[in-house]
Amino acid sequence: MKMTFRWYGENSDSISLKQIRQIPGMSGLMGVLDYKAAGEVWTEDEIKAYVDQVHAAGLECEVIESVNVHEDIKMGLPTRDKYIENYITTIRNLAKYGIKVIVYNFMPVFDWLRTDLAHPIDEDGSNSLYFDEKDLGTMGPMDLVKKTAEGCNGFSLPGWEPERLAELETTLKQYEGITPDDLRANYKYFLDAIIPVCEEVGIRMACHPDDPAWPVFGLPRIAHSQEDFDKIVALHDSPANGLCLCTGSLGSNPENDIPAIIRHFGEMNRIPAMHIRNVKYLGYHHFREASHLSKEGDLDMFEIMKAVYETCPDTYVRPDHGRMIWDEVGRPGYGLYDRALGATYLNGLWEAIDKMSRKN
Repeated sequence: MKMTFRWYGENSDSISLKQIRQIPGMSGLMGVLDYKAAGEVWTEDEIKAYVDQVHAAGLECEVIESVNVHEDIKMGLPTRDKYIENYITTIRNLAKYGIKVIVYNFMPVFDWLRTDLAHPIDEDGSNSLYFDEKDLGTMGPMDLVKKTAEGCNGFSLPGWEPERLAELETTLKQYEGITPDDLRANYKYFLDAIIPVCEEVGIRMACHPDDPAWPVFGLPRIAHSQEDFDKIVALHDSPANGLCLCTGSLGSNPENDIPAIIRHFGEMNRIPAMHIRNVKYLGYHHFREASHLSKEGDLDMFEIMKAVYETCPDTYVRPDHGRMIWDEVGRPGYGLYDRALGATYLNGLWEAIDKMSRKN
């Protein structure tokens, strides 16, 4: 396992590489160029500049996140081929600079949804990301976009980039009539084009789950259960067609047995990357994000890490999201302090599991 941290770059992140480097056990980053719109080519010059900066700080950069898939690809429009070619060019460019895994998703329109970006936690005075389907009420997609933009503390949020949502109403209209099977067929078309290139250059794709783990606003969503991911890995049978199992996204639905899902796909060698976080269930389609400590939420972090250790020990991991604690103000879900605590906690579990395993 390699412990990593998400970093948006010096012009877009309140956290410095120096601070990340000082977190015990931190090997590198899951990097991102958050200014790149879906469908744009990531050029060699900007990739090199980012990777060189990370290396100069004493960190690795072997995983890149959020190479976003253009909506035309997901909808199967005639224009998809040019965007797939751009994606292939980006894959080749990333491989030239040591990237081994690309984390992405195939969610229509919204990468993730929350109804509150800073919900107070009465027990300790911190706040965290929160979702209650009842809060949506009569709220439409545009209303939620406005509320999210108002609560982001001036930072961009992954999946909520303004240029990506500028044509939201038009895009939502285009998705009418697209079924989950249609979306899967378009997904297969995409994978059939890019996976041979990934195999050629030594990159593995890692699909992130739907967040939360159920359909929203009537959009087709096809990645929020073990059954869904079984269908995804079968779309193109290759180790390069992998998963980024996010415990919090899948764990938002208590019917998902997270350790069992990790073991299932870990034994298949399909988990090149993971996001690990905890959630607290508050009711039907109602949850908040919690600290990584098992007892603070409803996911068993020990069993999660044990499943990783036993079935996919070479995966890249990062502590995902975190509360805002100690009066920190930053990008919601992506503060320094709670994610640093989470990384240390996960590394502690890993050390304990490793020592128990060696003793036995």
